[in-house]
Parts: sequence; C-alpha cells; structure tokens
Amino acid sequence: MGLAGIELRYLVDTISEQVQGYYISNIYGITKDSILFKLHHTEKSDLFMMVSTSGVWLTKVKIDQIEPNRLLKRLRNDLLRLKLKKIEQIGAERIAYFIFEGFGKEFVLVGEFFGDGNILLCNKEMKILALQHSIEVRHRKLSVGLEYAVPPNKGLDIFNLDQTDFDELKTTDLVSAKWFGRTLGLPKKYVEGIFEIAKIDPKKIGNILTDEEIREIFETTKKIVSDVVSGNHEAIIIKNEKSEVIPVKLKKIENNVISAESFIDGLDIVFTDNIVRKGKSIQSSGSDKKIKELQTQIFEQEKAIQTVKERSKNVTNVANSLYQMISCGIFSIEDSSAEEILANNNAKLTNEKGISLIIVQDEKIKINTKSSLQSIASVLFNEAKKQSGAIKSIEEIKSKTEKKLEKLQNKTESEQEIMIVTEIRKKNWYERYRWFNTSDDFLVVGGRDAASNSAVVRKHLVKNDKVFHADIFGSPFFIIKNAENASDTSMNEVAHATVCFSRAWREGLYGVKAYWVYPEQVKKSAPSGEFLPKGSFTIEGQRNFINPGNLRLAVGIIPQEDGFALTCGPPETIKKNSICYAIIEPHGLEMVDAAKKIKIEFSKIHEEITKKISIDDFVRIMPAGKSQIKEIEVGDAEKQNFTDDELD
Repeated sequence: MGLAGIELRYLVDTISEQVQGYYISNIYGITKDSILFKLHHTEKSDLFMMVSTSGVWLTKVKIDQIEPNRLLKRLRNDLLRLKLKKIEQIGAERIAYFIFEGFGKEFVLVGEFFGDGNILLCNKEMKILALQHSIEVRHRKLSVGLEYAVPPNKGLDIFNLDQTDFDELKTTDLVSAKWFGRTLGLPKKYVEGIFEIAKIDPKKIGNILTDEEIREIFETTKKIVSDVVSGNHEAIIIKNEKSEVIPVKLKKIENNVISAESFIDGLDIVFTDNIVRKGKSIQSSGSDKKIKELQTQIFEQEKAIQTVKERSKNVTNVANSLYQMISCGIFSIEDSSAEEILANNNAKLTNEKGISLIIVQDEKIKINTKSSLQSIASVLFNEAKKQSGAIKSIEEIKSKTEKKLEKLQNKTESEQEIMIVTEIRKKNWYERYRWFNTSDDFLVVGGRDAASNSAVVRKHLVKNDKVFHADIFGSPFFIIKNAENASDTSMNEVAHATVCFSRAWREGLYGVKAYWVYPEQVKKSAPSGEFLPKGSFTIEGQRNFINPGNLRLAVGIIPQEDGFALTCGPPETIKKNSICYAIIEPHGLEMVDAAKKIKIEFSKIHEEITKKISIDDFVRIMPAGKSQIKEIEVGDAEKQNFTDDELD
C-alpha cells in the first residue's frame, strides 16, 4: 500500500509533535529502502522512527538488518547526535522534509513516498549530498551535487478546497470519479469511498451531475480530509492478500477487518509485516539458490560414482579377457587375435608418442606390450582397484554434501525464526540510568557517565533520598529513593553497587569504601573561585562510610508490569528479583564479549524473553571494564512463579 497525501499530513503533524526535543542517538539500515532512527530525549522514553520509501511511522519493533542500505554510512556520519528540529510536508505532495540541526550544522532528509519512492540527504541549501537512486525524467533530475527539485504541482490543493474548485466537474465529459482522482490526487480507495458515502454513482459523467450532487461530493471530501488530518478517526486494518491500513472506514467492509489503536500503530503493523515478509523472501531465495547448487553437486557426484564403477568393471573385464586369450593359446597382446578379443570388450591397443596404451572406454592405461599377458592383466586389475578407491572418496564427499543440504533445508524451514523482530518496550524513566531495587524494594538509580551523573542529582534528587559516592576518583553518584526508613541491608547494597560501578571494577581495586550523605549536603555549584567538572558536585559535612567488602555484581532479567527489563546490581537483590541471573567479577572477558556470552546463556533458560532484549541493552548495563562470569542460574522470581503454578 502507498500513502495518500492527506495521510502523510496526519503523520507529519503527529510525529512532529512527539519528537520535539529528541536527537538522533543511532541509525539502523533495515533494507535498501528502509532506515530506522533511534530518537533519544534526556527526560522521555526513546522513540523509534522508520523512514521508508513506503512512508514514515513510529514503530514498536526493531527488525534485524535484512540487506545493506547504501545511505546508512553517510547518514550516520552527518546526522548522529543532531536534533530532529521539525518535519514538514511539501504542500499536498507525498513528500516530507526531516530537518536536523546541531553543532552549527543543518541537514534535510527528504522522503518521497510515491512511485518507487526515494530517500535523499541534502544540506540546508537543498543541495543533494546522497540519495537512494538517481532520477532523470522530462520534468526533473535528481543526482548528487544538484539542487533538490520537487515534482511539478498537479491539481488542486486538497487542504484548502473551495466549492468553486469543483465547477470544472460540471463541464467535464470525463467519468466523475476519474476527474476526481486526477484533480485531487487521491488514491482509488478514497475516491470510491467518497462517492459511496455521498451515495453518488462514481461512473456518472461529470457534466450530468446536479449541483446538489457536486455539493454533496465536496462536503464529503472536506469532512474525510478533515477527519484524517485532525486524527478524528478510528483506523482499521484490512487483511487480504495485501494488507492495508486506512484511518477512516470509507465503505462497507465486513470481512478480514481489525481495529488499530491509531493510524500510526496500524502502519507499524502493516508496513513492518511487509518489510519482514520481504526479508524472509530475500533469505528464502538465497537459501533456495544454495539448495539448488548443493542438489546439483550431489547429482554430479552420483554421476561420477556411476561412471567410475562402470570404468572399474570394464577394466576388470578386459583384464579377465587376457586370461581368456591364454586359454585360447594367445600369449602376446600384439597378436592379431588379441585385438579382436579386446574389441569385443570395448577396448583397443594404441600407441601415442611411442607409449603403448590400452584404451578402455575413455580410460588410457599404460602397458608394456612385450610383457606377458599375466603381467598386463595385473596392471589392469590394479587400475580397476584404483578406480574402486576413487568411488569411496567420491561417496565420502557426497555424504558431506548431503549433510550440508539437510542442514540448509532445516534452516530454510525455520527461517521464520531466523528473522528477528524485537519488540521495543516502553522503558521506565529510571532505565535511562543504572538502576535496581534493593532487597527491601527501594528504587536505586545511578549515573553511568558524567552527563547522567549530573542528571541523576540535578533532576531526581529530592528531600527524602540519600546520596552515595565511592571514596575514589571516577565514581558514579547513586541515589536511593524515599530512603527515610531504608534498612542497613538496603544501604549496604547501594554502597556495594556504587563501588562496583566505579573505577575500582576496571582496575580490580578491592577494599574501596563508599559513603552516603543527605541531599542538602550535595552542592551543585563549585565554591567561589573553583571549577567543578561536569557530573561532579561538592559534598559538605559528615560522610557516612560503608565498606561493601567485595567486587561482585549480578546481571538479571527482572519482571516488570509491562514485560521484562535487564539490570545489574548487587547479587543478593538481583537473585531475589530476577527470573535468571549471572554473577560476574572483575577481569576476564571484554565488556561486549561478556555481554554476548550472558545473553547466549540466558537464551538457554528463557529464549523468548531474552531474544526481545538487544545485545546493546546487555552491553549497556555492564560495569566498565572486563568481567568474568562465575555463575548463571534461575532466579528466585522464576522459582516463585513455579511455586505459584503448583499452588494453582
């Protein structure tokens, strides 16, 4: 399905409102014509925006890369960390400008959502820097270095219609629906829907329509355009051979219809499904080609085995015929009678460049014609034996090829599982930081770098909290929320986490202490004449020290109201609150390698849950530095589930 101009206006207005204050934190190439933007905000949940040649929408899923995207590298170079300033539609065209700015730069990403579609990157002067594919037609040319040009304007501006715009309909000899589609640029589904709602025959010639009928068409059109653009609609998904989503119900549809939460959600379902099906088709076609190649190899190997068997048999027959010659009183291979017996066995004696040969079928065997027939027969038997040995080698190769084929066929059958579509869970505010819940269920948040250190203290520190810091340079700030009545157990757990996420982990420094203070002891500005680096604060008054004792953390998957979240913290509380956990200590594997190994092991325990958590999330929660995995087990939250099930 393709987008209509009125649908694009709704999408542009809706998405523009949601992305205010967001910047590009990552860009993923999904297909050659689909790009996923990860949008980050310092105080709001991340958003994921898909820009495709089909359209633009906010998505709740992340698809693994299906094929390379030629624009990806350039987009990452130019757009990462820039703010998405605004999105605007060009008139009523199916074209959107995505305007990015920051660090003194401005770029415009152009999405063309008509025909085959196109995605172009331009500078602020609209000079094309990169594009999906070049165009050269009569009315415009698009290529790198040229100024971007929109297509010539056609028809009426559907967003600013006046009833007089329909006067031409009174005089045209075109079928009214045809004139309507051409003049307003609406897809067939909207044209048919408008005429059906207006209760007017779309096949009527324009010049025989009455003034009342034309007025009814105009009023119906205005209402539908207004409802679509304003969001005053209830979107539906029509499930046929090719599914589509429409923001308003345009005509009577009884079968294969489901409601969508919104038009954007409907687009996410339909367009994402289209991308996934395309990916499976690409994977399948690649597998089919490999399967065909392996089947051809097996066929050729079977032919080779049969050919070698026949040669071995024929050579053996010729060798036996030499003994037949002896029994007939023939003692020389050069005897004229021997030639006749050889011919009867599809063999002949020849000489090439002074070398005597027996040719059996196409096989040339070197012999000494002066040798006895018994000696020549022995040479032939050895050749037949050699041929039989070749059969065994070919059969071994064939067996390996058959195993490859079987493995590939099994893989092809399960390709639906190979295409990984990760649901993007809407994260809680504290998941932007390091976080965990203590054994007594107090929420703890901490910084992961200078920026988040600053945000934790400046934005989230309130009166009843307590603030933790390790007694070492290179420590995060941790806050235990609403900690007025926090137990010693909870306080010790926060101190433990603070030290483990400090420089002590990376350098394996045991014996480092942490301390806690009250919020009013944390001063957010430097003393007069001094400078505070970003993420640093001045602590005044008494510091309350706690010795955590060791450097040990646990990575765990924690049940949440809306799914599952990954976190890292003190082993006791993570074990208690998780469905599975991994105990880690300093040294060992690099951070990424340790994260990958933990994800693999968690998949063995909870495959469906783990595959929805990206490897980036695993890396993100790990402490900075190397880690060794000491233990991976099922957590108490999972064991409690089993107990509850048994009670049920």
